[in-house]
Amino acid sequence: MDDKGQQYAYPEIVKHVIRQDEIMDYTIAADFINNSKADICIVQHEFGIYGGESGLFLLTLLNQLKMPVVTTIHTVLKTPSFHEKHIIKKIGELSQKMVVMSKLAVNFLSNIYQIPLEKISLIHHGVPDFSAVKRGASAFKYPGRRVLSTFGFLGRSKGIETVINALPAVVAAHPDALYVVLGQTHPNVKKYCGEEYRDYLNNLAHKNGVSGNVIFEDGFFEEDVLKGFLVDLDIYITPYLNEAQITSGTISYAIGAGACIVSTPFWHAKELLADGRGKTFDFGDSDGLADILCKLLNNPGEVNDIKQASFEYGKEMYWSKIGQHYKKMLDKIVTSPLIAVTETRYRKISSLPRFNMDHIKRLTDDTGILEHANYSVPDYKEGYCLDDNARALLLVLTAYELGIDKNSITLADTYLRYIKLMQKENGLFHNDMSYDKQFLDETGSEDSFGRTIWAMGHLIRIAPNDSHFQFAKDLFFHSFPHFENVQSIRAIANIMIGLCNFLKRYPDNERVMHVLNILTNKLIRQYNDESNAQWKWFEPILCYDNAILPLSLWHSYSITRNKETYTVALESTQFLDSETCKKGHLSLVGNAWYHKDGEMPVSGQQPINAMAMVMMYKKIFDVTKQEKYHKKMLTAFSWFMGNNDLQIPLFDEESKGCCDGLEQNCVNRNQGAESTISYHLSYLAVWAAELEIESSQQNSLSRAPAVTSNVVTLHKQQVAKVR
Repeated sequence: MDDKGQQYAYPEIVKHVIRQDEIMDYTIAADFINNSKADICIVQHEFGIYGGESGLFLLTLLNQLKMPVVTTIHTVLKTPSFHEKHIIKKIGELSQKMVVMSKLAVNFLSNIYQIPLEKISLIHHGVPDFSAVKRGASAFKYPGRRVLSTFGFLGRSKGIETVINALPAVVAAHPDALYVVLGQTHPNVKKYCGEEYRDYLNNLAHKNGVSGNVIFEDGFFEEDVLKGFLVDLDIYITPYLNEAQITSGTISYAIGAGACIVSTPFWHAKELLADGRGKTFDFGDSDGLADILCKLLNNPGEVNDIKQASFEYGKEMYWSKIGQHYKKMLDKIVTSPLIAVTETRYRKISSLPRFNMDHIKRLTDDTGILEHANYSVPDYKEGYCLDDNARALLLVLTAYELGIDKNSITLADTYLRYIKLMQKENGLFHNDMSYDKQFLDETGSEDSFGRTIWAMGHLIRIAPNDSHFQFAKDLFFHSFPHFENVQSIRAIANIMIGLCNFLKRYPDNERVMHVLNILTNKLIRQYNDESNAQWKWFEPILCYDNAILPLSLWHSYSITRNKETYTVALESTQFLDSETCKKGHLSLVGNAWYHKDGEMPVSGQQPINAMAMVMMYKKIFDVTKQEKYHKKMLTAFSWFMGNNDLQIPLFDEESKGCCDGLEQNCVNRNQGAESTISYHLSYLAVWAAELEIESSQQNSLSRAPAVTSNVVTLHKQQVAKVR
C-alpha cells in the first residue's frame, strides 16, 4: 500500500502496489489477484491502512475476488463508528474466516458485529523464536544496572510519563534502576507534532530528578537486536493509558521473550498476563506501579517465576506454531466448499429491520417535518419544505393502509396543515418556510407542486375518514386548473401518479381522465423528441428522481391500457435499468448528473433515486406479474441495506433514519427528511409486494390439499414476527 502522495521502494517480493486513496486501484488489484495462481487471499486489516472513510475501499477489492478470503483483524472496536461497524460486518460476509488474537476479540466480533462464531478463529499474535537467544548477547550494554524497559513507537497513548513519575520512589530504593525507552516516535506523530512528546518526557525526567535513570534509545531496530534486548531485561513495562487495545504486538514479543511484565490492564494484557505471567497496575497509577516495581526488584525469585511462566506460554506463540495453526485452517478452507456470501438479508421480508418511524417523528414538530438534519439531530435553521411534507403524508398514509403502523396516521394532520398553509389563493404553493414561519419563496417549484398532487390523489383514494377525504378533494381541485400548464417533466410525472390514484376511486371522471391523457402525451412527446437508438430517454441527461418518469407511464398504462404508453414505459425502463444495474447492484446517477455523451458520475448517489427505482419495479410487477421485476425491486431496495457501490448501508439501525447519500469514499451521515422518507416508502413498497404474493399463495393453497396448510401458518408467523 502506498500512502497518499507517497511512493516506497518495496523489495522484489512485492508484485503489485495499491495507491491508498485511488479507488480504481482496488479493482485493478482484485483483477491481479484473481489472475494469479493463488488459492486464498489473506488480508491484514487495520482501519488506517486502506483508503476511503475508515478504510472503506478495501470492500471494493474483497467484493470482486473470486477465491476464498481470510482476514486477520488487528483492531476490534467495542464502540465502532457507523462506517467502522459496517466495514467489519461486510468483511465478515466476504471472508471464509476472520482471525483474531484474543478471546475478547472473538466476543466482540460475535456480539457487536454479528459475525457467526464458526467464521472466527483465535490465533495468537505471532512472535519470533526466542528459545536460542543467549542472555548477555544484547547489543545494548548497561553494566551494573537493573534494566526496566518499554519498546515500540512513541506517542501520547503509551503512558511513558506514568513510569517516569514512578521512578523517584523506585530509584530511592534501587539507585541502580535504569528505565530504557526503546524506539522511535511514531511517523504520524512526528509528522504533525515533531518530537514534542519525547522532549516532554526528557523534561519530566529532569524535573523528577531521575534523568540519570532514563535513557532513550531512538531508532527502529532489527528483529535480532530487539530479541537480544528483550531477553536481557529485568522487567518489561507496558503503561498504556487506555484499556481499548485488543491486540498488542509489543507485549506479545515480551511474552515470547520470557520477560517479567508489568502492565496496565488493557484488554490484551489481561489475557496474556493471566495465571501468574505478569503483574498489572491501574491506568496512570504511578504510585501503584512504583510499589510493584520495588517489590519485584526486592524479590528476584518472583521475577524468575514470572519469566518462566511467560516463557513457557510464549513458546506457543512462536511463528512456527502460529504458522501451523494458519496452515491447518487454510488447508481446510481449500478443501471445503465456499461459504456463500449472505444475500438473503436483502431478499427476504422477514429479515428486514423492524419498521420504525422514530426518526420521522424526531424530525416532525407542530408545524411539519423539518427538511434537514445534522447526522440524526433535526436542523431547525433550514426550516421546512412542501416536498418533504407531501412525501411524509404519503408515507403515513401508506403505512396506515398496509396496517404496518396504524398509529402513523396521527401525523397526517400535521402534514396536511403545512400543505394547506403553503397553498396560495391561486391554487399554487409556496415550497420553503423558515423555522420562524416566514415564506422563503414567492411560488414554489413545479416539482413540489407535482409531489403534493400525488399525495392528494393518494389521500382521495384511501382516506381514513371523510374529513381527510373532503380536505384532499378541496385542495386537489383548487390546484386542478394548473395541471395542464406544468412544464417540468418530473412535475408532470408526479401529477400523473396523483391523477391515477384519483381515478382508482373515481374511474368515470372524464375531466380527470382527460387531463391524464394530456399529460401522458406530453411525456411521450418529450420522449420521442429526445430519444434515439442508443439513448432511450426523455431528456439529454439522467439526473435526479429518474425512475419517476417511466413509473408515471406505468401508472398511466394501468388506467388507460394505451399501447404507445406501454411501449415508451418499457423502453425507458430498460434503458434506465441498463445504465444503473451494470454491476449486479444498483449504481445510481450521482449528483453531478449523467450527460448523454459523458460518463456517469457515481459520487452523490441519493436515496430519492433508489426509491423511484423500487417503486418503478414494484409497479411493473403489479402490471405484468413478471417475477424478474419483483427480483429487481428487491435488488433496488437492497441499495439502502448495503448492496451498493461502497457495500455500506445507508439505513442507520440506531437512529432509524437514512443517510443522505453515497459519496465516492463514504456515506453522507446526515439523515434528512427526503432520505429517510425515501427509505421508508421503499420499504413499504417491498412490504406491499410481499403481502400481495402471500395473498396469492394463500389463495392457491386454499385450493390445494389440507396437508399444505402448515406452510401458510409458518409464513404468517414470520410476518407477525417482523411486525
